[in-house]
Amino acid sequence: MWNILHLEEATRSVLTVACEQTEVLLFDPVSSKHIKTLTEAHEDCVNNIRFLDNRLFATCSDDTTIALWDLRKLNTKVCTLHGHTSWVKNIEYDTNTRLLVTSGFDGNVIIWDTNRCTEDGCPHKKFFHTRFLMRMRLTPDCSKMLISTSSGYLLILHDLDLTKSLEVGSYPILRARRTASTSDVTSSPTTESRTAAPHYPLNDLSSLFEKHTSRSSQRDGASPRNSLEVLTPEVPGERDRGNCITSLQLHPKGWATLLRCSSNTDDQEWTCVYEFQEGAPVRPVSPRCSLRLTHYIEEANVGRGYIKELCFSPDGRMIASPHGYGIRLLGFDSQCNELVDCLPKEAGTLQEIRSLYSHRDVVLTTKFSPTHCQIASGCLSGRVSLYQPKF
Repeated sequence: MWNILHLEEATRSVLTVACEQTEVLLFDPVSSKHIKTLTEAHEDCVNNIRFLDNRLFATCSDDTTIALWDLRKLNTKVCTLHGHTSWVKNIEYDTNTRLLVTSGFDGNVIIWDTNRCTEDGCPHKKFFHTRFLMRMRLTPDCSKMLISTSSGYLLILHDLDLTKSLEVGSYPILRARRTASTSDVTSSPTTESRTAAPHYPLNDLSSLFEKHTSRSSQRDGASPRNSLEVLTPEVPGERDRGNCITSLQLHPKGWATLLRCSSNTDDQEWTCVYEFQEGAPVRPVSPRCSLRLTHYIEEANVGRGYIKELCFSPDGRMIASPHGYGIRLLGFDSQCNELVDCLPKEAGTLQEIRSLYSHRDVVLTTKFSPTHCQIASGCLSGRVSLYQPKF
């Protein structure tokens, strides 16, 4: 199964829940009161919700569309956006440019100009394409775009310019070349169960990366916008095996990225934190950043094949991670200090602060409230639990 339930909260205390069915649920997070159900928000599973401001929010679905909604008038959609050809899994938003960014299993990242929205939709363009795309995120300052793949790669677009006119074909597409120990099964948008995808040697992509950066350098000089970096993040215990990056989140201050990785055989899962390492480029056309594994922890291997979405707390000091039938609250140290104060010389283990259990099914997603001391979690059967932990 892919996302069964996604949680998102507006600044003014509306908790929205995207369900496997066609529904979107709205709750008051303080009283836990159910406010409203959008019974036919989409024609297929609703995967993600993103608030654009205090009243407007967007939803995306396996029906290949994105819908815009207004909290003041929920009986009808503001508009429906058509452009993807497969399941749409991610929504990001740049508040400075008012550009909506979506990604799907068609491998496309699409930009939507909400400044020129009408009842018929928004102007849009394809911004990026790669095979086996799983998740896409923007850093808080929108200076970078991160894309994870089911083949274990993490792509970073540096010096991001969403307004720039890009040629999708100018970017390298990940091409399969199996290693001797890799399964021949690939992710397919025609099934709901996550299967293993081939893991490609990094040197197979080096020539593609060189081609891309040389093109960018010719267009923009020695420091190109939207320059591409291709990484295979280090995962403990997975150095000689392929892995799938199933969940991708970013530190609220842009210091680090948070990944949930599972082995191709689904016998191991890890939560890993990678610090952004800024520094001088090795070559003039190379990106100025790479990632370093700082913290990790092995996860309970419960609910094999299901994607578990984790998250940072609003201050970035804690991580909430689905763990079997509950969630674990993790810290960089036992005192929940800032990441920058807990950077080890070598990667260390995340510290378990507290475990919270209230579900009777596998927990698939969790979310901190941006305004309250509260955590929400959702499980496979669709139940939502709200916690107000006391430490």
